[in-house]
Amino acid sequence: MIGIYGGTFDPVHFGHLRTALEVSEIFELDEMRLIPCAQPAHKDLPVTSAEMRLAMLSQAIENHPQLSVDRRELDREGVSYMVDTLKSLRAELPDQSLLLFIGTDAFKGLSSWYQWPQLFDYAHIVVMTRPSYQLPELSAFLAAKLTDNKQSLNEKKAGCLSIHPVTQLDISATAIRAIFKQGLDPSFLLPECVIDTVRTHQLYID
Repeated sequence: MIGIYGGTFDPVHFGHLRTALEVSEIFELDEMRLIPCAQPAHKDLPVTSAEMRLAMLSQAIENHPQLSVDRRELDREGVSYMVDTLKSLRAELPDQSLLLFIGTDAFKGLSSWYQWPQLFDYAHIVVMTRPSYQLPELSAFLAAKLTDNKQSLNEKKAGCLSIHPVTQLDISATAIRAIFKQGLDPSFLLPECVIDTVRTHQLYID
C-alpha cells in the first residue's frame, strides 16, 4: 500500500512529520509519499518558493526511508487538484492500493474539492482524527464507502473511506512563520535542518 499526504509544507514541521510516520506504521505502508502543493485550490499561495519547500521537506525526511517526496504537483501547471494527482499516481501504480490521508478540516470541506467523488475512483481516503473525534453525519455516498477494516484497504485498490485516530501535534506553519518573522526561537517545532535552511536563506523574515 502506498500512502499519499499532501500539503504546502511552508515550512514542514513536526506536526506533518509525526503524522506521516505514525500512519505509515499503523497501516503498514510500503511507502508514504509527501506531495508538496504548488498552487492550492482553497488556500493562499505559499509564501516560499516551490523548490525551497521541496528542499526543506527532503532534508527533514532524509533519515526516514519509509517517507519519500513526490514533486509531481510542482511540475504540473495550474491549480494543484488532488484528483489529477491521484489519477497520475494510479496510472503509474495500477496494481497498488493507494491511501490518501487528510485531516478533519479537509474532510469537512471535501465536498468543495474539485471533482471530489472521483477521488474514490483512484484511492481510499483515510481521515486522520483526534482520539475524541465525533464523526459527523455522512452523506449516503460517503456512508456507503465507510469501513473500519484496515484489511479491506489492502484488498481493494480504491473506493473506501476510513476514519482513524492519530497523535496530532498542535503545530501551525502559520505560527512558525510568525516566530521566524519576530526573531524568536522555533526550536522543538520543526527539524533543526529546516531551521538552519530558513535562517541561511532568510525565509519568512518579510
